[in-house]
Amino acid sequence: MKLFFEYLKDKYKQVVLFSVVFLIFIVSFLLYHLPLMAIIYPMLLCIFIIVCFGVSDFIRIKKKHIKLQNLKDFEAEMIEESIFDDTLTDNDYKQIILSLKEKIVDIKSQDFANYNDMVDYYTVWAHQIKTPISSMKLTLQGEDTKLSRRLSADLFRTEQYVEMVLAFLRLGSETGDYVFKSYNIDDIIRPCIKKFATEFIERKLSLDYKTVNFEVVTDEKWLSFVIEQLLSNALKYTKNGGIKIFAYDKNTLIISDTGIGIAPEDLPRIFEKGYTGYNGRTDKTASGLGLYLCKLICDNLKINIDIKSQIGKGTVCTLNFRQKNKMYE
Repeated sequence: MKLFFEYLKDKYKQVVLFSVVFLIFIVSFLLYHLPLMAIIYPMLLCIFIIVCFGVSDFIRIKKKHIKLQNLKDFEAEMIEESIFDDTLTDNDYKQIILSLKEKIVDIKSQDFANYNDMVDYYTVWAHQIKTPISSMKLTLQGEDTKLSRRLSADLFRTEQYVEMVLAFLRLGSETGDYVFKSYNIDDIIRPCIKKFATEFIERKLSLDYKTVNFEVVTDEKWLSFVIEQLLSNALKYTKNGGIKIFAYDKNTLIISDTGIGIAPEDLPRIFEKGYTGYNGRTDKTASGLGLYLCKLICDNLKINIDIKSQIGKGTVCTLNFRQKNKMYE
């Protein structure tokens, strides 16, 4: 009904013009004292023709309106010019749309080329930076001093940040990088823990790891990245106490810590890109990408990730593999 009133509003000039012309004819007929039937019959015939034309025109406009509304969900390249009528005004609109489509395609092509150049540059950079990192790690392996242990820890963090850059670039690419197999999840957890062994010792934090011993269908590399990120965050924000890794059931892995916790107002936004919250504002090195990447990867792996936390009591991260495992049962 709203569309009908909008249609009348759009055609008000034609309605007014028709009414004026109609009144002129009626007045003229009356002034010449023509028989009443001679006035009524032409008047009814004209009204019938105009109503038929109006209904037909409204149906055409309605169909066109629906097509135009549907175009809002289309990509620019998918917009068809056939929705326009072969009129002077519609042909002008058609030419404008064709011109805009060409410009949009050119802009998208340029953006895609620029993005690929950027990805190529940072991918090369990430791989090149690994060479000096490996060299420094070999140099520090032969030393066992407080300074060397501190440098090794900082170097390990740097290596993690490089891996985060590579993960970010790979996730943004159009090609898939996932190889799904069945794994005993302990075979994925243990190497992740081993990477942080030195930090556990240096920070004097306890690790309560109970063998999980259940099978998961996943991608080893990407799941390792998620677990390492969760462990890294737990270590970063835990000053006293320690970290527990255990299974709630045969589909659920839990990583909990006794750290500073996450503010209630920050919890709903922890998976947002670049969001660091109160803890991130305190720790100036926080990027706000770690949990964002974890959520993206978990979505791709069909893993449900959930984080609960209380200020001063710690954080509990839950990885639920039930959805993915059911697909392979």
